[in-house]
Amino acid sequence: MIFVLPDLPYAKDALSPYISAKTFDFHHGKHHQLYIDNTNKLIAGTELDGKTLREIIVATAGDTSRVGIFNNAAQTWNHSFYWQCMKPGGGGVPTGPIAEQITQAFGSYENFAKAFKEAGLTQFGSGWAWLVLKEGKLEIMKTPNGDTPMAHGATALLTVDVWEHAYYLDYQNRRADYLQDFLDKLINWDFVNQQLQK
Repeated sequence: MIFVLPDLPYAKDALSPYISAKTFDFHHGKHHQLYIDNTNKLIAGTELDGKTLREIIVATAGDTSRVGIFNNAAQTWNHSFYWQCMKPGGGGVPTGPIAEQITQAFGSYENFAKAFKEAGLTQFGSGWAWLVLKEGKLEIMKTPNGDTPMAHGATALLTVDVWEHAYYLDYQNRRADYLQDFLDKLINWDFVNQQLQK
């Protein structure tokens, strides 16, 4: 199996001004492409060739001898998931089953939004903030670098990328503003509900 760069689920300029076409040119077109190219090279001729990304990630998680494979495969998966977590005209208070689950887990959407933003702000250096389902309960987690929830027995429902290449062209050092815009203007709650129902 050769992994290929998935198309964005919207036009490159569809999330402007919150995420610009120029950011997508680099983030999707260069960074995501490189993770895919590296994954394909690293698994070629190994027993992982022909496996799904999920199978590769689970097989290499925690194996220091295969950290390069894990990082690139996990980043390939993380980015494909992240693009789906956004849509034009998204964000704000969720609807559907996730709305009720968030209220149950966090007390209110406002409490969730505050905790999710804090996870993104306090992820030191590069990484991700996530809403996950673990042992039947919603949790917020953060992962450094290319790490991903499935390596920790959790199911991803929503993520925001806090690597600098995700926001620096549009926000420079203002990670807090990027996270607020993600919450208010970008989240694709329909996609989150689909993940919850899986």
